[in-house]
Amino acid sequence: MNKLLQLLLLMLLPLSTIQAVESVHLQEADIDLEDSESLQRGAKYYVQYCLGCHSSKHIRYIRMAHHFDISFEKTLEEIAPEGAGIYDTLITAMNKHDATKWFGTEPPDLSLIARSRGQDWLYSYLKGFYLDPKKSLGVNNTVFKDVGMPNVLWKLQGLQRAEFETVNGQEVISELVIDEEGTMNEEEFDLMVNDLVNFLVYIGEPTRLERESMGKYVLFFLFMFLILAYLLKKEYWKDIH
Repeated sequence: MNKLLQLLLLMLLPLSTIQAVESVHLQEADIDLEDSESLQRGAKYYVQYCLGCHSSKHIRYIRMAHHFDISFEKTLEEIAPEGAGIYDTLITAMNKHDATKWFGTEPPDLSLIARSRGQDWLYSYLKGFYLDPKKSLGVNNTVFKDVGMPNVLWKLQGLQRAEFETVNGQEVISELVIDEEGTMNEEEFDLMVNDLVNFLVYIGEPTRLERESMGKYVLFFLFMFLILAYLLKKEYWKDIH
């Protein structure tokens, strides 16, 4: 009986986790994997602001060049960090020892972060940092409570503070207010974050567009095969009553 109860609790645990995630309001990202310009900008932002801590070991600069339809030279000059080769993967320069010393753990590889977290979650997360002097890093996040990552985009976005209200006896964040302006206005920052998330979605499955394009032909083949199989069935069974 106890084992049965434990099994039921384990089955219900993912449901409770999903409900907890869904209770957080997420902003919608505008993802377009056919927008090469957006992907190029997102790749530049990733190398500039993310690669210092986070690797993406499953994507190479040469593949990005092919998919973005740009030359190897442009990829190395405008996207890759200095000294990188066209066949290199996106590997951070931070070693595990320093990462553990500074952050308590090694920052995760982001190759599949968009597939595990979702594009809207990432978009809301990157926009959701706010000042919190109670935390060791001085910031918190609206969709990731007690986040262990600094706000690396604060110079662009500016510094935000949270306004709270009481709902059902609990304090919740009602809005985020800019306390100190960044180098980008709100519209520019939203576009920047969207480009970055677009790139993270791309590296989660670089062949997605190819797969979807091929899927149309596969479905057409299956449909034609179904018609052929039906006609053959009628031919074989026409004399059987």
